[in-house]
Amino acid sequence: MTERKKLPELLAPAGSLDALKAAIDGGADAIYVGGSSFNARINAKNFTAEELREGAKLAHAYGAKLYVTTNTLIHDIERTAFLKAAEEAYLCGADALIIADVGAARLVSERIPIELHASTQFSGHNADAARFLAENGFSRMVCAREMSETELRRFVAESPIEAEVFVHGALCVCHSGQCLFSSIVGGRSGNRGECAQPCRLPYRTSKGKTDYPLSLKDLSLARHIPKLIDMGVASLKIEGRMKSPEYVRDVTRIWRRLLDEGRGADDRDMQELSQIFSRGGFTDGYFTERIDGKMLGIRSDTDKERTRSLEAFTGITKKMPIEILATVKKGEPMSLTEKTSNITVLGEAPMDAINAPIDAETVKRSLSKWGNTPYVPKSVEVEIDSGVMTPISSLNALRRALCDELLKDLSDMRSISDIKKETLPSYKKEKPTQSRSAVFYRAENILSEAREYFDIIYLPIHEYNGQTNGVMLPAVIYDGEMERIEKMLQRAKAMGAEHILVGNYGHLLLARNSGFHIHGDLRLNVTNETSAAVCMENGFEDMILSPELTLAQMRDIKGRSFAVVYGRLPLMVTEKCIGKEISDCNTCKRGRAELVDRKGARFPVFNDGAHRSLIFNSVPIYMADKMRDVESKGIIMHHYIFTVETPNEVRAIINAYKKGTPPSVPVRRIK
Repeated sequence: MTERKKLPELLAPAGSLDALKAAIDGGADAIYVGGSSFNARINAKNFTAEELREGAKLAHAYGAKLYVTTNTLIHDIERTAFLKAAEEAYLCGADALIIADVGAARLVSERIPIELHASTQFSGHNADAARFLAENGFSRMVCAREMSETELRRFVAESPIEAEVFVHGALCVCHSGQCLFSSIVGGRSGNRGECAQPCRLPYRTSKGKTDYPLSLKDLSLARHIPKLIDMGVASLKIEGRMKSPEYVRDVTRIWRRLLDEGRGADDRDMQELSQIFSRGGFTDGYFTERIDGKMLGIRSDTDKERTRSLEAFTGITKKMPIEILATVKKGEPMSLTEKTSNITVLGEAPMDAINAPIDAETVKRSLSKWGNTPYVPKSVEVEIDSGVMTPISSLNALRRALCDELLKDLSDMRSISDIKKETLPSYKKEKPTQSRSAVFYRAENILSEAREYFDIIYLPIHEYNGQTNGVMLPAVIYDGEMERIEKMLQRAKAMGAEHILVGNYGHLLLARNSGFHIHGDLRLNVTNETSAAVCMENGFEDMILSPELTLAQMRDIKGRSFAVVYGRLPLMVTEKCIGKEISDCNTCKRGRAELVDRKGARFPVFNDGAHRSLIFNSVPIYMADKMRDVESKGIIMHHYIFTVETPNEVRAIINAYKKGTPPSVPVRRIK
């Protein structure tokens, strides 16, 4: 008979204490929540320190774990506040912290003895990312939602740490951690927990049609539960910290039932899930590699009409079964043991009976009354001598004492003395040197003036033709794509490329093995000095800082770091080929496809060489007339991005930066 594989953890969301209780009631093995700051759902109700402590105790009482999200990017000025939030989560009894910022992870791992999980905002999508995380103190990686069954299976087999997979809930069109759309266009950073969801808005396409090309249906992998169990995924994650307690309870309950039965959802199960919430149904397109227009969806009036009224959540009805052994012996303290946890409490010794001795049935009846507690006795075994007597009140006191012991939590055992004194990041801060680098997304736009003006010019690896001294890796490289990219790098090396621009820690080993000088792209999301230290320690010679930073914040990050001073920023990386939906392949490859928003802003769309789409901002950063301000902050390493510019426009831009010419069209400024 084939041994049944261990079931993965069922991980449910909670944006409030009531939602946490609902997750427990639905059968979650673990719950993830956000504290009052530094979490990627800052608009959820979230948890105060008191609620975190209560939530941890409740979760643990019902045999569940509690994970706290601290998964936004942090700034140097926030270091102390961030560490206070992490310490608070630890002292309140959290089992793990979910973190996206490698600098934040370093600060925690050097100070607080708690498990670290890498958020999906880390953009992990291959086994090398997991190896990097393992070396930097993480025990689990939340995998990119875009990974297929094939990629997930390969990842689980090769990863040195646990794999957590999103299986149900809202789906972003952009790879997590790679979206700047809300931040750059709307001033609300998704990387800082304030996403305004521009992907849910209508856009006019290159074909002249107004539609919702960036709005995806909700994800559900409920039909694929047996495959997820078989591949050995550690945790199945339900999205929804902004959802109601009723949503959390009902979705979790359905997933609990399916998991326990070890089966995939049938049509009736899927209908039940869609009646709780959907956007025109669900999609499993990434998992099944059916990445097409059927993945798109919005919340329609029909969806709202089909949504059933959810029964109000009034409290936890679930009980934890316990097995009790009571010992009532002459001359010995009475004892009460919970056999599964092996927790024992002692009471007074029984007396010799004068009249009516107490019997086993009376003891059993008294010890079976657990009332308004998380527990219900599955069995009560009594070992009792004859001729003894003890008051019922003593048995009740013994039962309460055992309950108190069972409810004792990690927070009761943790102390501020567990936490080490903060140490500032220490790494060799090499002085920056005046230098300029540029990315050209189209090789034909590189002029002789550009070669003279820039020290390093990068071309995307799929565009590389030997014209430049640098190549840029794509934002996403799955394990199944590594061999192809490695061959392209070998070819580029043979053609004269010396430098490589890397935007993901999962691509670092590939870059090292290829023998290039390694430079960090803005996709690494470096927003603080500790993150910069991690980059430098891992072989980066320098890095482009996050364009979400102000000049003053960039100034605080000492060392060899670039600032983007010109160009349209990449706002999104989508696994789904947007170009195919809005234009045609050739138009997309040349950067002539575009999305137009309600205000008429035009966002160019490029192809990354593997049918993923890159969406760029409608206006460029432009600082030609502000370069004195930039350099006065000590920022003397400058990066340029060229996308749709013609050769003549490239020439004009270089001349403008030489002369300090003000802009003549709408542009974006670095504050």
